[in-house]
Amino acid sequence: MKTKVNVVGRYFSHFGAISMILAISFISSIAYASGEAESNETTHISGVVADSKSNDPLAFSTITLAGTHIATVCNSDGEFTLKIPNVHLDKEVVISFIGYQTKSIPVSELLKGSNQILLDMTTVPLVEVNVFPSDPDLLIRAVMNRRDVNYNDFPTSKTAFYRETIRKGRSYVSLNEAVVDIYKYPYNSSRYDQAKLIIGRKSTDYDRLDTLVFKLQGGPVSALMLDIMKDPYTLFDEEMINNYSFEMANITRVDDRMLYVLAFKPKPETDIPLFFGKLYIDSESLAVTSASFNMDISDREEAARMFIRRKPAGARVYPTETAYVVNYREQNGKWFLGYTRAYVAFRVNWKRKVFNTNYYTTMEMAITDWNPAEERPYKPGDRLRENVIMEDAVEGFYDEGFWGDYNVIEPEQPIENAIRRIQKTR
Repeated sequence: MKTKVNVVGRYFSHFGAISMILAISFISSIAYASGEAESNETTHISGVVADSKSNDPLAFSTITLAGTHIATVCNSDGEFTLKIPNVHLDKEVVISFIGYQTKSIPVSELLKGSNQILLDMTTVPLVEVNVFPSDPDLLIRAVMNRRDVNYNDFPTSKTAFYRETIRKGRSYVSLNEAVVDIYKYPYNSSRYDQAKLIIGRKSTDYDRLDTLVFKLQGGPVSALMLDIMKDPYTLFDEEMINNYSFEMANITRVDDRMLYVLAFKPKPETDIPLFFGKLYIDSESLAVTSASFNMDISDREEAARMFIRRKPAGARVYPTETAYVVNYREQNGKWFLGYTRAYVAFRVNWKRKVFNTNYYTTMEMAITDWNPAEERPYKPGDRLRENVIMEDAVEGFYDEGFWGDYNVIEPEQPIENAIRRIQKTR
């Protein structure tokens, strides 16, 4: 029997950010496939981005190649690798993080190796701290009303790197990664964005999963649905916005750009699990530049009903923690999706068993390149569906150089260790 878990529940049918299937079964052994060899047309630079005073890593910092659409993000350890076409070696790499001074470094400097890039925290003058908007409710409505002005109003073709992982306790039991093409409709369009698989790899350690097998459902299509400015019904459409209360939490900066930090949470009278978190809003354009939020799962029974569609007999499954991140990038006065991340933890309690099992799932996707596109979305047979299971859509793991010239998110150390373990067992 299978259990389907929708991270935001049936109530938010458009916000299928990440979902799972639990199946009491064993699945056939892993198949492996070799990938493409790396070409000689790109040069790789790597580094670590950290706070200049504490040396703490700045997770998910944005790394872009100036004057192009090429980009990536740091992993949670602040590490990155950027693959730069050799025709662009005369350009600069731009490193940015909210609340810090952006730094631009010539590619030639980064080619010297051993790059620890330290960013300085910005300071906000007291005069600016006192310039809060007087009405946070009016601010969020103004933000939503300016979507058509602030975000791309033309279709785009994007390249993205997607990763999903599942941990059982401290051990990684599943890893799926892919490079995908994305057809993104204008932000003033109500049509759903589309994704198409280019290349992917997978591995699942079924010995560690025992008899309970998790599979994430939705893949890159679900990651696209986290674009809260493209799909405002996720959080703040005309109907849902009335279920939230807002307050000005802070002011911060990215270089000369002042950002309002707008906190939101469900109103007390709301009787369904909603979200709480923060929006980072450009003070001049009123564009949302970043968002971080969680689902209120304090009502365990209601949250479980929102997340769980079906479950195995004898099992009680409920979410214990959620976290979502959405980052946007700006070019020529228009903002567009740059990075999404969803994290959900689940606990599985079995009848007649003393101990429970904790599963931790993460999905992330980074836009690594894009170009304007014609109004020609993918054919139905080519596109990934909302219910796609990436583990079933991709084949095998990888050899060295599998990703070729595609930019990817560097794996954190525990994932890197899992990759090495998989390679040793091949």
